[in-house]
Amino acid sequence: MSDPVVVLDDLRDESDALDALVRELSPEQWDAPTPAPGWTLAHQIAHLAWTDRAALLAATDADAFAVETRKALAAPDRFVDEGAEEGAKLPPAELLARWREGRERLQEALRAVPPGVRFPWYGPPMSPSAMATARLMETWAHGQDVADALGVVRAPTARLRHVAWIGHRARDYAFLVRGLPAPAEPFRVELRAPDGTLWAYGPEDAAQRVTGPALDFCLLVTQRVHRDDTALVADGPDAERWLTLAQAFAGPAGPGRAPTGAGPTPADQAPTTGPRDSEGA
Repeated sequence: MSDPVVVLDDLRDESDALDALVRELSPEQWDAPTPAPGWTLAHQIAHLAWTDRAALLAATDADAFAVETRKALAAPDRFVDEGAEEGAKLPPAELLARWREGRERLQEALRAVPPGVRFPWYGPPMSPSAMATARLMETWAHGQDVADALGVVRAPTARLRHVAWIGHRARDYAFLVRGLPAPAEPFRVELRAPDGTLWAYGPEDAAQRVTGPALDFCLLVTQRVHRDDTALVADGPDAERWLTLAQAFAGPAGPGRAPTGAGPTPADQAPTTGPRDSEGA
């Protein structure tokens, strides 16, 4: 697990990078469609603002968050879209201000949580580091949708290591949320970082292995790319199965993305993405 201060700093940088993409948009651009069916750029930012608010409640007011959880359980297929739809109706300047204020309040709250404390979430309980990592993962993933809608190619950064980490850690959850038994054996995951170094997770002698570009792995576990459009290599049937259903986010299983038919994307380019996942990220 990363130092909470480090991951919170990286979350702030990731948020600022996305902010730079949207801060000068015209009202017409805010209404532009993204790869998520029915979601405009405004929906993408509204969803981040909504989730930041939920995370703030989880970290500071467990009773209030329990109310939000009951709402989610009452409408598991709608609560994410409804939250985004509500925020997307705001004037762009107000939506942007709400997102900025909410993410800064969450920063302050997570930095103030004492060591060892965990708080509830839609999936397993979260430590401050885990929550910050999850927020960075979502910010990066929705930032990909925004970048695709604007025709912007983003250079991958070392901040992807947080997305890769949570993607690896969420392996069992990806199986369980689909009603499938999690693999009994650990996997080895070896990813080529943007700077060419190696990010490795799991025992070196594991029989089941996944290797390839970190960018592809991060796009896959956030369901921003189809398995066939990556350069990831799986050794072992369980590892291959995982790559068909991987998700780094809490909540119901997303449908993933349709294959583009273009095959793996060069490592120095951001891939074209398809439909959004149905939840969280």
